[in-house]
Amino acid sequence: MLIDDISLHLKAGRGGNGVVRWRHEKGKDKGGPSGGNGGKGGDVYALAVRDIGILASYRNIKEFSAGRGEDGLKDSKQGGEGENTEIKFPVGSRLTNLASGHVIELLKEGEKVLLLKGGRGGLGNEHFKASTNIRPKESTPGEEGDEADFHIELLLIADFGLIGLPNAGKSSLLNALTNARSKTGSYPFTTLEPGLGEFYGRILADIPGLIEGAAEGKGLGHKFLRHIERTKTLIHCVSAEAADPLGDYRIVRKELELYNEAIAKKPEIIALTKTDAVSESEIKEKAALLSKSGKTVITFSILDDKLIANFKKWITN
Repeated sequence: MLIDDISLHLKAGRGGNGVVRWRHEKGKDKGGPSGGNGGKGGDVYALAVRDIGILASYRNIKEFSAGRGEDGLKDSKQGGEGENTEIKFPVGSRLTNLASGHVIELLKEGEKVLLLKGGRGGLGNEHFKASTNIRPKESTPGEEGDEADFHIELLLIADFGLIGLPNAGKSSLLNALTNARSKTGSYPFTTLEPGLGEFYGRILADIPGLIEGAAEGKGLGHKFLRHIERTKTLIHCVSAEAADPLGDYRIVRKELELYNEAIAKKPEIIALTKTDAVSESEIKEKAALLSKSGKTVITFSILDDKLIANFKKWITN
């Protein structure tokens, strides 16, 4: 199961404590101060990886923490720094620091971003040595590292996004064009999570079915609308079995506009799917209706090799 929405508590490392130490000088019970400073706490980083399923491995993890800095040492030596923590997130992730509201987007594989800074190390007693204080006994503790809750959303990055009402043939189209094995069926909401496939280096994403009211949170669509944000071109699937194909098209278009006007302005074509289920005259009639939208209309059937070949040719051009 694809996990594309998760919250995590992240904590940078605490700095090590400064210490009180004394030099051992021959003939003296106690020499000058030599307590070292504590080491800095570890930082927390996000690392972008090309693995859209990695969030699923965090389902049972409540917190990630970086290492604590080492306490100061004798002979004026500073303690070692705490170990940094790198948390892997899929390329396309949007990370929101819920405390500050700061948003970070990971758009390139290998991108590494600092999320939280480790605490500073405390000061050892040598730091406090002065002409008026030649044997200081002061030291300070290490500081706590930054800490925050983060909300992580995955927004798929695809060349083509397949959209449309439930049971419009999106998964079948994806399976026909790529090696994807998306579940298909003759009932709504067969697809409960986004599907991905690759076709000659181009990524196709099957966005689960939208319904009227999706932008307001109805059905499953609102959960997946965000995946369309980074899709370059929309392939709007409309079933040839629909009684009102233009009406079905307009329902989804309205939801896109309500959710985000920028999405509604993306390049789009219409795929009239399941053409094997209706007559040739009905195909022509419904294709003509859909062309009133001003968009290119391409007919498609998973049972027609010629139509599949034409669709593949369009995608590669």
